[in-house]
Amino acid sequence: MINIIMSGCNGKMGQNITGIVAADEETKIVAGFDIVDNIKNDYPVFTDINTCDVDADVVIDFSSAKGTDALLDYCVAKQLPLVLCTTGLSEAQLEKVKKASQMIPVLKSANMSLGINTIMKLLKEATKVFAPAGYDIEIVERHHNQKVDAPSGTALALADSINAELDNEYEYKFDRSSDRVKRPKKEIGISAVRGGTIVGDHEVIFAGIDEVIEINHHAYSKAVFGKGAVQAAKFLAGKQPGMYDMSDVIG
Repeated sequence: MINIIMSGCNGKMGQNITGIVAADEETKIVAGFDIVDNIKNDYPVFTDINTCDVDADVVIDFSSAKGTDALLDYCVAKQLPLVLCTTGLSEAQLEKVKKASQMIPVLKSANMSLGINTIMKLLKEATKVFAPAGYDIEIVERHHNQKVDAPSGTALALADSINAELDNEYEYKFDRSSDRVKRPKKEIGISAVRGGTIVGDHEVIFAGIDEVIEINHHAYSKAVFGKGAVQAAKFLAGKQPGMYDMSDVIG
């Protein structure tokens, strides 16, 4: 049994993961962190992280960047592995994450979905075949109308996984409306759509002469990110200090 502390336990993702773990025979949430204790959970919730004295094997964090520094300090002090899912970290915080990884195992990934991370692995193989053959590469991402950033971090991560196979020689093109030129060959186009309640759709297009290959991922709920985080926790528990990501989880 892997004992988990859930940071941000009373948020949407925290409650999502609470439900996933409740149905998982290999894991158990033994404590939670949150700034408010307004939801009844089957585990103790600490509004002050420093008062938590519950033993655990790993921490999953889906909270706010405001609490990341204190969480890193806590995990280092307790020698607890950390699955860090909180986004929007500052450069100083990212540097602190790297320093923490020298003392504890830290897993951080742009997207926690097992599907997206498997697609990244597949894209590397596809790129080796299609890019040398002259296929154009485009990425289209779609999200709900409340998402403020564009393109999505996942779209950029997909582009980066492709570009890594191309010696990072390709440029990213986010907007073609101001250009009246033909499409360059060494370019990855990235387009963003915002509307409705779309959780997250990502489409990678390899377009050649008389042939188009599309690799798609559709997230129908945020549960896919919670499931990935739980799998990451299972993987990370007992690991040596270092930086890990979801590519390590899927192998």
